Amino acid sequence: MRTARDTAESSPSIQTVQRAALILDSFTVARPHLSLNEITARLGASKATAHRYTKALRAANLLRYDDRTALYSLGPQVLTLAAAARAALPIVSAAEPYMDRLVQTAGQTVVLSIWDGESPTVVRSVDNTDHLIRISVRVGSRLDLATSAQGRVFCAYLPPEQVPALAKLLRRSPELREDVDWIRAHGLSVNSPSDNGLHTIAAPVFEGDAIIATMAIVGTSVDVPRKADSPLAEALLETTRDLSQRLGNNGVPPAEAG
Repeated sequence: MRTARDTAESSPSIQTVQRAALILDSFTVARPHLSLNEITARLGASKATAHRYTKALRAANLLRYDDRTALYSLGPQVLTLAAAARAALPIVSAAEPYMDRLVQTAGQTVVLSIWDGESPTVVRSVDNTDHLIRISVRVGSRLDLATSAQGRVFCAYLPPEQVPALAKLLRRSPELREDVDWIRAHGLSVNSPSDNGLHTIAAPVFEGDAIIATMAIVGTSVDVPRKADSPLAEALLETTRDLSQRLGNNGVPPAEAG
């Protein structure tokens, strides 16, 4: 693991940026809270130096500190930066017209998610503004790998080494194993559990032969049926295939893409 000592010969300004980046990079989904001792160890500097950097990052709202637990976590400004980074992803701009078209065709909310290394993360959501009651999905939401429709699509098409938790999940759940096989055969997920009366169907988006995102239709369990041959499912598949073709997919059948 690289530490600040590796950059000792860098100029002071560059070293400052690198040290700040090292601190921020220390936080993960598995370890969202760190002590000053843990940050000091990652930084490879003295505790006084680590404290000086954490104080500056707190002033910039990039870190927050809990007096009760004496632990640090990422601050609210990181969410703003993350939202800006997601908005700039090429897949977001490429998918926009396809999602807008699907909203008009399906009359339901359409969501785009990418794989963040541990779970699907929503990067764009388009609501149907014609409905009296609108269903909105917050951009930045992290979806459950095993129970969400988009999570199951990633389970079906990502290389196993990119989903470390998948093998254990498949051993524990015969239903999930069957559904992953079904998704590969049909090219979409229609069997995710309903939450609060809502239902989601999802399909993969490929760049070349690799999955790059998932697109989903979200609506009430009445409006979004669990059928692979429903008009909504067919519209979703047509949209994701068109987008995948634009991104260089050569039409590999879903069963072979996984």
